[in-house]
Amino acid sequence: MRGMTVSLLSGLILGMGLCGPATTPAESGQPSVAQSGPTEDVQLPHYTPPKKPTPRARVGGGLRGTDGNDPVLVALVPDHVGLTAKKAPVLNWFLSKPTTYPLKFTLIDIRVVTPLHEGLIPTPVHAGVQSIDLKDWDLALEPDVQYRWYISAIRNPDSPSQDIVAGGVIERCEFSTCLVEMEVDLACDRPSVMRNALRGFWYDAMACLCEMIDSNPLDQALRRQRASLLNQIGLAKVAEWDLRSIETLLR
Repeated sequence: MRGMTVSLLSGLILGMGLCGPATTPAESGQPSVAQSGPTEDVQLPHYTPPKKPTPRARVGGGLRGTDGNDPVLVALVPDHVGLTAKKAPVLNWFLSKPTTYPLKFTLIDIRVVTPLHEGLIPTPVHAGVQSIDLKDWDLALEPDVQYRWYISAIRNPDSPSQDIVAGGVIERCEFSTCLVEMEVDLACDRPSVMRNALRGFWYDAMACLCEMIDSNPLDQALRRQRASLLNQIGLAKVAEWDLRSIETLLR
């Protein structure tokens, strides 16, 4: 089984060159009483990608196949190496529909082929935006190192090539660089989302937005801000789903 895993991951890396593996492309609580008022004047975040050029990094990203039996997975990441200031950040992804397929999370330090972590994760009960908190797995990122991460739906345990895969690439900046030179905001609130998105910390801005939405599912302003960020990185279909979902919650 170990050989199969390493072989599969080697194939992914060679096949994508940070462009995506030769697998099926991937994308797809009870509401609190809090609800925002009119959203016409909501200030929307603006994401500024890192200045240094990076290869394509997102695996999957289209909401194709949502009318079929298979779910679609989408990593909520830009199509380049995204930045974080945190040792153990939260990774966000999207599930188009509930599934009975086992789900696997894989984290790879690009300096080695053997995964830093690979294991099954709980299958979400509901469709929508999901999260992986690296703290839950006792995982920490080294600064200035790129890591590939994947969420895989296992359709056939005997044929890994049939997995539905979504993923991206993340890099943690060295703390003093983040704090002093790039002026990262270590808080999680509405202003920090605006500041971190503008300064290029995609993972921190998106994770904070998702956390606030989980606490306030009916807050239309937060939904519009998340949809705006998703549109900016080419995930318009997920953004549309996110905005439509609040209509269901309001019924």
